[in-house]
Amino acid sequence: MHKTLMMTAGALALATTFAAAQAPAPAPAPAPSTPPAQKTIAATMSVYVFPTTGQDTAQQSKDEAECYSWAQQNTGTDPFQLQKQAQAQAQQSQQAQQQAQKAGGGAGMSGAVKGAAAGALIGEIANDDAGEGAAYGAAAGVIAGRRKGREAKKQASAQAEQQGQQAQAATAEQMGNFKKAFSVCLEAKKYMVKY
Repeated sequence: MHKTLMMTAGALALATTFAAAQAPAPAPAPAPSTPPAQKTIAATMSVYVFPTTGQDTAQQSKDEAECYSWAQQNTGTDPFQLQKQAQAQAQQSQQAQQQAQKAGGGAGMSGAVKGAAAGALIGEIANDDAGEGAAYGAAAGVIAGRRKGREAKKQASAQAEQQGQQAQAATAEQMGNFKKAFSVCLEAKKYMVKY
């Protein structure tokens, strides 16, 4: 029994040693990482601000925040809301373009029906053959209907594009006015500003 107990203890010690050797080494502690540099308010709007009298980063951030508030109050514009508005306008413009592509659909069939009716009437009056007149009228109606459909599609597409461009121009003008006000404020605080 003593021999069995010794063999069991030895096997257990050997298994523990083997398991410890097979276990993966603990992962090294991660290197301390520096937090990513945060963009300034000006940088998020693609406005470049350079201190001219040695202002430190904290002072520049404070001045930018003050000028942002001042420009927002004086222009009635919030650039971050403008970005959201511009995205919404782009989606609306895209939807309007898609709807414009559907404009004039079925115009050929509608023209055929109208042409057939007119052709049947004229054919009956002219030579007592409403069927032949309807056929000619339907053919002419299809051609006229398709032409009207293409014109409607072209006009709707041009109108949607024009509305999208007008909205983009208005947004760009508002953003430009905000940047001017923001820049004037920062220049008064002795920064050189470019955008």
